[in-house]
Amino acid sequence: MTWQTSVRLDAVLARLLELHPRKIDLSLERIERLLAALGSPQRRLPPTIHVAGTNGKGSTVAFLRAIVERAGQSAHVYTSPHLVRFNERIRIAGRLVDDAALIAALEHCERVNAGETITFFEITTAAAFHLFAQTPADWLLLETGLGGRVDATNVVAAPAATVVTPVSIDHAEFLGDTVERIAREKAGVFKRGAPAIIGFQTDGPRAVLEREAARAGAPRIVADRDFFVRAERGRLVYEDEAGLLDLPAPRLAGAHQYENAATAIATLRRVAPHLPAHAFEDGMGAVVWPARLQHLTKGRLKDMAPPGADLWLDGGHNEDGARAVAAAMAEFEERASAPLVLVCGLLASKDARGFLAHFSGLACEVVAVPVEGDHYGRAPADVAGVARALGFAASQAPDVAGALRLIAARDWPRPPRILVCGSLYLAGAALALDSANTPG
Repeated sequence: MTWQTSVRLDAVLARLLELHPRKIDLSLERIERLLAALGSPQRRLPPTIHVAGTNGKGSTVAFLRAIVERAGQSAHVYTSPHLVRFNERIRIAGRLVDDAALIAALEHCERVNAGETITFFEITTAAAFHLFAQTPADWLLLETGLGGRVDATNVVAAPAATVVTPVSIDHAEFLGDTVERIAREKAGVFKRGAPAIIGFQTDGPRAVLEREAARAGAPRIVADRDFFVRAERGRLVYEDEAGLLDLPAPRLAGAHQYENAATAIATLRRVAPHLPAHAFEDGMGAVVWPARLQHLTKGRLKDMAPPGADLWLDGGHNEDGARAVAAAMAEFEERASAPLVLVCGLLASKDARGFLAHFSGLACEVVAVPVEGDHYGRAPADVAGVARALGFAASQAPDVAGALRLIAARDWPRPPRILVCGSLYLAGAALALDSANTPG
């Protein structure tokens, strides 16, 4: 990206933000209006796998992409939010959208929208559909932004399949204050005749998702009923009615990634039954999804940490995300014991106590940092106070770099394990400091 294109892209994104309504009312009316004016690009897309859920959406999409690409097929990919650059949200036939094409699409949508009120996510989703419709691909892997029923991505009338990954409490102000209500909103992506792959759920959401899939006329493929996964001798063993796959462990760390991988495999075994076996094998090792238990083994952040420190980055930001990451940290502790320090920043809308409580008995200290930008971050003093109330030693730092320097200045009996966590925005800021680990 040249300086000139960077400035131009930032300018158009800023203008699109100004179109945002003062109060978000989740609706498909605005994006349907704009898409119609654009010539309905959502009707000219490749076979689409539409992925909703609270946790694991992006990882499941990453597994889908890795497998189909290892099969020699191409995929458009739409995910959000981005970590460092907006371009990360849109992959065209496997490659991040280039600056010129992205600017042209955004400016075209801006002109066609003609100043009408529309959310930033809606108009940028329309731009993505406009781009996807112009280039052939074998698949579109489409991640929802918020919810499902009235999410801006839910304008694809006949997807090849829909997927709902684990549902938990998040964005309650928009989606509902119980997991059952949130599951009902997520289930809005189900379409008649399109297989509904229901990922690994607790009992309440699973019952809602199964009922809503039946109501929509969507054939149900349900985790722990129609497909199964287990870890065995350091490998991933997947099984469904088509047979068993004995695969390498996923490249993405954490036991929860076995379930995300299995959900992707189940989806592709249903909609693309002739994919070669090697694609699943190779996909486990090829999958990449930054800031989801990402091991930072080199780069500027690693250099700031104490010598020999084990440095991890994760963008999970709700209680269930914390539970999964804490389980991974416990597994790492069993393999190689090390004092665990959390560098944590949270949005004001998140439950700091619920998030941090999962690390009780695991972490020895929390260094609270701000989540910078227009994201309504929780004050580090507040996060540190919650941490102390839970029994952690706690301190504050101005940013991730300052936290790492603070940790490095101390004497450690053995090198610590450091987890930067609490927010995807915080993870993006951390990666922006570190060109060795910037998403690409």
